[in-house]
Amino acid sequence: MAIYARPLAGRSVELELGQKHSRRIVDFVRCSYLGLDNHPEIIDGAIEAVRKYRALHWSCARTRLNFNLIGELEETLSSLFSARVITYSSVLAANMGALPLLASGHLTNQKKPLIVFDRHAHATLAFHKATIADETEVATIPHNDMSALEELCRTRENVAYICDGVYSMGGSAPIEHLLALQERYGLFLYIDDAHGISLFGKHGEGLARSKMPDRLGERTIVAASLGKGFGASGGMLMLGTRDQEELFRNFAVAHAFSASPNLAAVGAALASARLHGSSKLADLQKLLQDRLELFDSLLATKHEKSLPIRMVTIGDELTTIGAAKAILDNGHYVSAVFFPTVSKGRSGLRICPTASHTVDEIKSLCASIRMILGGGLVPSPQDS
Repeated sequence: MAIYARPLAGRSVELELGQKHSRRIVDFVRCSYLGLDNHPEIIDGAIEAVRKYRALHWSCARTRLNFNLIGELEETLSSLFSARVITYSSVLAANMGALPLLASGHLTNQKKPLIVFDRHAHATLAFHKATIADETEVATIPHNDMSALEELCRTRENVAYICDGVYSMGGSAPIEHLLALQERYGLFLYIDDAHGISLFGKHGEGLARSKMPDRLGERTIVAASLGKGFGASGGMLMLGTRDQEELFRNFAVAHAFSASPNLAAVGAALASARLHGSSKLADLQKLLQDRLELFDSLLATKHEKSLPIRMVTIGDELTTIGAAKAILDNGHYVSAVFFPTVSKGRSGLRICPTASHTVDEIKSLCASIRMILGGGLVPSPQDS
């Protein structure tokens, strides 16, 4: 864990092991599912923006001064995703600005909603429960429990639901069911689709947005990453109305009291947006699905077929750490995950196959996992 490395071509990185010693490994932990984080067009976009403006960052709140390039990015993304888009330095910042406004009632006809969290909602969402609870009532329901959510919708006048689109440990939200509850009860939806962006939809609008109507309307907000599948850096909110956009630009904490993404991130995101508007995106989406199918043919895991995250559940935490170390020794880096990231007794290996992994790299990883877990070759972490 916490490995420092230098990037090489594709999914390879070089570990520094001491003076004049290094080692090449193949990384399966990055969430750049389409392999765009080192795409030459995106890197060139970052460099071009900094070179053109001769600056990286303006240290002032966005209510004061902004690079005009960020306005171009937000208009481009708004057109691409059929929403009013505001960008942020991270998805955490986007959520930090949005959730207190949702709790205040300003997005729900001046009536403070009951805010319901999915139990598996990402840490960058769940972190804000205490702040929100200072403003309105907060509840948490079991993962994807639509019966529990509907019961709250039936008994409470005003409900907002907070969840992920694609969950970071695998699985997804039942978007169609959520839209049905919205239609029936007026449910407000706040969906963080950081892990779904770029992978689904004609323009990479993500798993959640691609299943929604052409207009988001007044009762849906989608947060997403400009990193991960998008391949640049930062976060964004997709809003349904200009009134919401004006509210967020004036009063969201991360907008009114913080600075915009730096120019390298903006230039990279603009380059990625151009790629998302081209035929290249569909080719990369197809290539990712091909790589996932290859992985699944070689190693059985519990997963949703089209999603990019694979989990090999082991159970014991020390065994999981030992397995990850043995796999690293074989030249592949996967994530060892355990409580509190996952439930106690559910520790395992989190693996992110991407469109830019080669066939041989995926075959080699799967062979390594089968050998280590099946052959009893897991060392004790104390021996590593």
